[in-house]
Amino acid sequence: MMLSHLVRRVVAPSASGILRRQLATPASASAAGSGLMNLNFNLPQETLYDSTPVSSVVVPGAMGEYEVTADHVPIVAELKAGLLTIKHADGGDEKYFVPGGFSLTHEGSTTDIVCPEAVKIDDLDPAAVTANYEAAKSKANAAAAGSADAAEAMIEVEVNRAMGSALGLSLA
Repeated sequence: MMLSHLVRRVVAPSASGILRRQLATPASASAAGSGLMNLNFNLPQETLYDSTPVSSVVVPGAMGEYEVTADHVPIVAELKAGLLTIKHADGGDEKYFVPGGFSLTHEGSTTDIVCPEAVKIDDLDPAAVTANYEAAKSKANAAAAGSADAAEAMIEVEVNRAMGSALGLSLA
């Protein structure tokens, strides 16, 4: 039922008799008036945010980074490895590295973020990320082309590169 709300398109006649498409309905009066949205941020082992009011969320979408705010049009997006930023009403930001996942924005100013894991940026060690990146590159170079080992090593390279980017490191 939830998915049907996200992909449903309502066709209604306009005043001139021409059909128009509506992709979203107005948000609830309480969400629209506050300028805040509700965030649900879940991992398999815990819930980080449960209907928590926030100003916005910057999402590392697979097709590009985007920001979700109150009254955002409903959207479903796959997440890539990258930096997820939660902007609070008091002006503070909370930043997490996520290895992927999904974001579902519903009408009514609610967004669900689901990830296999998330780590606060402050908890990442830049030296460890750099060392793991170099080890993954060596592993990828040593693996037979087209092998499962090569594929796994390339995933490690890309995830560590994304972590380094989130930390402001230039890994090449």
